Amino acid sequence: MTIFATFSPALRKNLTLLFAAGLCFWAGLAGLLPTLPLFIETLGATGQQIGFVMASFAIGLLVMRPWLSRLADERGRKLVLVIGIAAIAIAPFLYLFASTLPPLTWQISLDSDRAMTVNGLLVLMMLFRAVHGISIAAFVVAYSALIIDISPPNQRGELIGYMSLVNPVGMALGPALGGYLLAWSNFVVAFLAMGLLGIVGLMFVSQVQETYQPTARSHPTEAKPLFWRLLWTPRVRTPALILLLVGLAFGTLSTFVPLFVREAGLALNVGLIYTASAIASFGIRLLVGRASDRHGRGRFITISLLLYTVAMGIFWQAQTPAFFLFAGLMQGAAGGMLIPMIAALMGDRSRPDERGKVFGLAMVGFDLGIALAGPIFGSLADWLSYRNTFGLAGAMTFLGFIIFVTASSKDLRHSLRFALSHGRDVYAVDQHLS
Repeated sequence: MTIFATFSPALRKNLTLLFAAGLCFWAGLAGLLPTLPLFIETLGATGQQIGFVMASFAIGLLVMRPWLSRLADERGRKLVLVIGIAAIAIAPFLYLFASTLPPLTWQISLDSDRAMTVNGLLVLMMLFRAVHGISIAAFVVAYSALIIDISPPNQRGELIGYMSLVNPVGMALGPALGGYLLAWSNFVVAFLAMGLLGIVGLMFVSQVQETYQPTARSHPTEAKPLFWRLLWTPRVRTPALILLLVGLAFGTLSTFVPLFVREAGLALNVGLIYTASAIASFGIRLLVGRASDRHGRGRFITISLLLYTVAMGIFWQAQTPAFFLFAGLMQGAAGGMLIPMIAALMGDRSRPDERGKVFGLAMVGFDLGIALAGPIFGSLADWLSYRNTFGLAGAMTFLGFIIFVTASSKDLRHSLRFALSHGRDVYAVDQHLS
């Protein structure tokens, strides 16, 4: 971690505040993973309906990501950080508010012989879950862009790797705390604790100093088309597509693991699976960031996609708590390698005044994958089983591996070299990185 010795004391303090805010963000967000699906079930939801409610998180992501990404470039990173951590603080209180309401159902007539029953509480939970989704749309883009602004190009992967440790540490602490509080007390205590973490994180963010100076804002009629045109450019298209496929796997994991463990009849604290994932994610981030500065981003993205495929396969075949925990470790290693490498790759491929947009667009694929995972795999789970949905998720990540190896650069030859060896990234703005 010698890179921090090269920074001024003021900058190190700024990074410390940012790191502390990131810990609160991820712990507050992840602390609901082992509890929220079970809470939604108490409102009368089926497996498919739980999938729809959980997937509504991605609606907030998809709807708000374009605007928030542009906002980070046009108005600065700190404002967007505040929006993201505020959503973490507010969402648990919204969920608890829903639990205080009486049952709400409506009968909607489809024709003379058929009617559909609508659970109003679940509709309200979908709305609140969408508000919760704004958190990642805002915080992750602004946090990553701010770190890339600071990092020297030839040490970008290293700094991103260290600062992204907030994710695995928060993902380790949050689910373990949430699962423990639920077992010890009830949903109210578990949700209040996550809301408090968001409030503390908001206090840290308020002390962060902005380092990026926005340029003159584009005309509103020009900004929106430019944003979406960037999605189809070669430098963004393939990363967004593989993140879509990984998002399907991650959405399956985050939504259905608690229900899968119960279906398997195992006495296992689900929070420990997320903790195992976070431990592996932590360890791998200490290694790959600096290594990618030397050996290129491509080969590490390739390895991460293979690890994701293996992890989903282990979940699919898991019969004991040990195998569930091992699958969590493998998934954590995969995710801990993939997301920082995509962030570094997008940093390599963008100018300072477009980093929010470029990284945000790549993450749109991940958002969409999470959005589709709940309803699609939730429907399949009611028909096949939760177990088999993880086998299908593994097929999605393997497809992502094939796409990246063959289409990560301008043609097949360059793609194979970039994805499998030390081939240069032809789309990098800082060409000496290639």
